[in-house]
Amino acid sequence: MTPRGRWFDELAVGETFDSGVTITDAHLVLGAGYIADVNPLHVDEAFAQQSRFGGRILHGMLTSALMGGPVGMYFHGTAIAYLEHNARFLAPVRPGDTLTLAWRITGLVPKPRHGGGVVELAGTATNQHDEVAATATAKIMVYVKPAA
Repeated sequence: MTPRGRWFDELAVGETFDSGVTITDAHLVLGAGYIADVNPLHVDEAFAQQSRFGGRILHGMLTSALMGGPVGMYFHGTAIAYLEHNARFLAPVRPGDTLTLAWRITGLVPKPRHGGGVVELAGTATNQHDEVAATATAKIMVYVKPAA
């Protein structure tokens, strides 16, 4: 595998990256099966319409998982391990929503014994109405660039 991601020694605090995803019915249905959570808020439109949300919503766990996608791709081939991910859910995510999943590097902790360092991140998932649906923090260990 040819690394395409960013190396630890190339990073700077304040650096940002993002990606987008449009939530479909498949996210809710397949997600319910993947995580064994078939709560009717996620899979039963008639039930969910009577709820405080007025319709089906994406599982928070899946919103959080989608937020991790850009991190994995930004460090594709350079990551040692995804160490930590903490999310807070602020607004429902619905089928048809388009989320911008944005991350900012907040800290860099060298770990020379491991051949890299820990990248500390803060992220947001913002919908097409500029509402923040979720925030997150994460830590990922990333290799330094090998000597040529």
